[in-house]
Amino acid sequence: MKLLILGGTAWLGHQTALAAAAEGHQVTCAARGRSGEPPAEASFLRVDRDADDGLAAAAEQHWDAVIDVSRQPGQVRRAVRDLRDAADFYVFVSTGNVYASQREFGQDEDAALLAPLAGDVMVDMESYGPAKVACEEAVTEGFGAGASAIIRAGLIGGPGDTSGRSGYWPLRFAQGGSVLVPEAPDQPTQLIDVRDLARWLVLVARERSAGVFNAVGDTVPFAAHLAAAADAAGGAGAAGEGDANRGGAPGTAVPVPTRWLRGQGVNEWSGPRSLPLWLEDPDWHGMNARSNVRACSAGLQLRPLRQTLADTLAWEEAAGVERPRGAGLTREEERNLLARLADADPRVPDA
Repeated sequence: MKLLILGGTAWLGHQTALAAAAEGHQVTCAARGRSGEPPAEASFLRVDRDADDGLAAAAEQHWDAVIDVSRQPGQVRRAVRDLRDAADFYVFVSTGNVYASQREFGQDEDAALLAPLAGDVMVDMESYGPAKVACEEAVTEGFGAGASAIIRAGLIGGPGDTSGRSGYWPLRFAQGGSVLVPEAPDQPTQLIDVRDLARWLVLVARERSAGVFNAVGDTVPFAAHLAAAADAAGGAGAAGEGDANRGGAPGTAVPVPTRWLRGQGVNEWSGPRSLPLWLEDPDWHGMNARSNVRACSAGLQLRPLRQTLADTLAWEEAAGVERPRGAGLTREEERNLLARLADADPRVPDA
């Protein structure tokens, strides 16, 4: 297969190019090259997708399939316009944020969508969902439903996850001691390994599996996710500077009422001073409980959550335990919170 990846230098695109090259496909990555380098096994075509003629060179060749991960409607509209006669099949990586409601559990691909973004440019993350809806429409209208696949990805994790959402918990348990966790055992979590998603994108392109698919992991309660993270830590120890736990037992979860956490200024989901994956509002719980039946029927294979978390822990350790992260509490923030909690409840162990 002669495959064009629009991107291929950042995380998911790079993993997709690696997966395709490993299968022996002829891979070309088309990007500006600002996010990194494409895999050595792939060809590189430097393009500017914001320019009207940015894909002119790509349009001069024939492609068996295109994989596109853009979030900008203008980029996708131009790509569809320029590659419609040059490519046989178009795979667009969208997001579950396109759905109008994030509350319902088991939501499948036929659920209602947000209104599409009217313009060509997504200026902030508030318009992320509408922008992806507009991208989806451009692909379906340009290539037709029979020659395109819309892949609505959920939360992606695994090695290389700089957001910290999939790495925080196994790393924190590996560091030992008391691990502050939200008291939300039944809240759903849903994580897909970037490597599983990448391999499946190549399969969809190769098999020309047309349609719309939720590319999400299996739904796991928060308590079970934390247990998998602690198991992945396995006592190997990922101790930070000044920690004495390297090689010791994994940390012990200390469940804390979410109301208390909010009162202490702890944030949900991601970002600074957060506890990753925690979502208090039930209107968002369905975001992590979507149906993946259609994707699994089309060949999506998911590795065990514990394996993803163990591999992410190994990557976190190699990248540097003390580096800043995009999600989670710092060790100092967590120690301060545990101390405040202990003052209110003497049964809470020290950090």
